[in-house]
Amino acid sequence: MAPDRPDGPDGAPRGERGHGATAAALLPLLGGAGNLTSVTNCMTRLRVTVRDPSAVRHAELRALAGVLGVVGDATALQIVLGPGTVAKVAPELARLAEPGTASPGTAGPGTAEPATAEPVTAEALAERGAAIRAERKARNATPGREFLRRIAQIFVPLIPALIGCGIVAGLAGLLANLHWLPALAPALTACASGFMSLIAVFVGYNTAKEFGGTPVLGGAVAAIIVFPGVERVTAFGEKLVPGQGGVLGALAAALFAAHVERWCRARVPEALDVLITPTVTVLVAGLATLYGLMYAAGEVAGAIGRFADWLLANGGAAAGFVLGGLFLPLVMLGLHQALIPIHTTLIQQQGSTVLLPVLAMAGAGQVGAALALYARLPRNTSVRRTIRSAMPAGLLGIGEPLIYGVSLPLGRPFVTACVGGACGGAFVGLLGQLGDTVGSTAIGPSGWALFPLLKGGHGPGQAVVVYGAGLLVGYAAGFVATYAFGLSRASLRELNTGNGPRAAPPS
Repeated sequence: MAPDRPDGPDGAPRGERGHGATAAALLPLLGGAGNLTSVTNCMTRLRVTVRDPSAVRHAELRALAGVLGVVGDATALQIVLGPGTVAKVAPELARLAEPGTASPGTAGPGTAEPATAEPVTAEALAERGAAIRAERKARNATPGREFLRRIAQIFVPLIPALIGCGIVAGLAGLLANLHWLPALAPALTACASGFMSLIAVFVGYNTAKEFGGTPVLGGAVAAIIVFPGVERVTAFGEKLVPGQGGVLGALAAALFAAHVERWCRARVPEALDVLITPTVTVLVAGLATLYGLMYAAGEVAGAIGRFADWLLANGGAAAGFVLGGLFLPLVMLGLHQALIPIHTTLIQQQGSTVLLPVLAMAGAGQVGAALALYARLPRNTSVRRTIRSAMPAGLLGIGEPLIYGVSLPLGRPFVTACVGGACGGAFVGLLGQLGDTVGSTAIGPSGWALFPLLKGGHGPGQAVVVYGAGLLVGYAAGFVATYAFGLSRASLRELNTGNGPRAAPPS
């Protein structure tokens, strides 16, 4: 997102008043307070569940100032607002949606007319977007995709703590390596490690909440995994180790606990439910965790770590090319968050995830593609203004503004951006195969924001050089591919005369 200014692009003041105005503008476009069943958010998206999909005014929602894109299915919408903004708009919208809160009758001061596009062009672009969304929904509306979405919902609330603890851990490591402030380094390590040592409990709590169980029971069962006394338990002929299975074990334990709890509540008399159901849930799910799930999850977690090491040691450029090239489509579909358990497992096992720096190259390809469009469209002030507004977010690894504001509406530039990401990923993957591995001590940031979290086999300095060079490769490849192939001659002529489709500028 662009740096905060005293006033928004529509003249509305930023801060609390501006975010409240945005929420007030969103509410009627979503069908009013009575049409909302849940309001949550992740790092960049406002996630809203509606009762009546026909009451949602999609065209006006996409045209609203500050909305960078709208994705999702009929009842579960994801409104891209960008980092920082979404965390402030979500509670305001939730407050307005509460029973008894007056619902604004109009879009309010946050409403904006569709951006500078011509009316006919805006309608054509809206129809094209609706057709793409309908086709994607029909193709991807599978139980597997829904399961991945729910898994992402478990880990998304944990991202702020993962970022904060990762940065603190990096500071602690820096002080230790430089032998500065020796009395402070252990304190920083404690601050960074406390959450990671108990992350299984938080995962268990969120898992039970997401899958219809009592959250605290899910956390109680998952806490068994990190309890020091498990070392006295033998399973499959081996002593268990505290933390064995990590977040995957916690996920499996809490998921099983939610099933046990629902089974009990359907059969236990109401008078005894408060005593029997929690006891049976903790006992049955706890024993299953100790004598099966911890061991199995530990094997899976170990396999993930070995596969990641093997992939970069043997796959090199080819593996990086595929990973970097496919990540933008995952971001577009919102499925990139399903990778969080894998990243978290690698961080728990190895202290960093080697996959994230490779995947982050996708954002570099997107930035390069946007710069090429800026150079190719000197007379299209709408697209150039969009690129200028979205570029700061793109450099920091937030891909949605450039995806939904620039490359995806124009079509081919999205593909060439993926090519740029693939080339950057191939570069980082090749150097990883040659021994210059780069990892991230936390998840969440990308682009330039990932520099403070880098960790490498030859020290943080070498990791910064490798990662920075990968970004430059991604920028250059995305620029060249988009400049040469991103626009057809007809599209280039239309866009430069102002008659082609224009992207709605982000806030």
